[in-house]
Amino acid sequence: MAQIGTVTTAVSNGIATIEFFHPAHNAMPGIQLSRLTEAIQAAGADASVRVIVLQSAGDRTFCAGASFDELAAIRDLDSGKRFFMGFANVINAMRTCPKFIIGRIQGKAVGGGVGLAASTDYCIATHFATIKLSELAVGIGPFVVGPAVERKVGTSAFQQLAINATEWQTAEWAKEKGLYNEVFPTIEQMDAYIAHLAEKLAASSPEAMRRLKHIFWQDAAHWDALLAERAAISGELVLSDFTKNAIAAFKQKA
Repeated sequence: MAQIGTVTTAVSNGIATIEFFHPAHNAMPGIQLSRLTEAIQAAGADASVRVIVLQSAGDRTFCAGASFDELAAIRDLDSGKRFFMGFANVINAMRTCPKFIIGRIQGKAVGGGVGLAASTDYCIATHFATIKLSELAVGIGPFVVGPAVERKVGTSAFQQLAINATEWQTAEWAKEKGLYNEVFPTIEQMDAYIAHLAEKLAASSPEAMRRLKHIFWQDAAHWDALLAERAAISGELVLSDFTKNAIAAFKQKA
């Protein structure tokens, strides 16, 4: 199951749509994270692309975060850090991409999924796009995605998400805190707005957008090192008996 999943890119009229899919509620095994990093880097380097839309397939869950199958299989610190570096690499690829990335969040976002949403430059969601940072509930913590989430919602709201790890927050709460820029009642309305915004950006100056993005992210220039440090923390914690037992119990319920 962990090896099943797709990442596709379609380019039309200057708009690159990157879509990921995994049958386990769009969870993210390591190979999926690598594919997503490569797709974002490729779109960023493609001169025909003016703007990127990041989305997932299906209509219920945007992204369920880390693959529990892979987390349960980690047996040493190196493999643990390597897995969490997958999320770090995606976030850093989004951060350094010279094109604006629009996030399309059609449903629930959990853990790393919240980190993906927070790493977009403009995030648009539906009313059903509730969020939760569930990592503490399995003995880890949102260390890798934390900087991206905190950058968008602020320290207080990030602490609320990180500490209250079993409670969902509404899409409206996420908009109030700055994670989502717009929230729509239906997928159809969300998609119409995304198409409108993407078309306007595709007709805008690529150089102006590139320079704006650089300014937006200038305080995160140290994230290559920071997220590697955070991945090491998560890679150590995932080896604990607490986390092993918590993941096993969760998988039994699923």
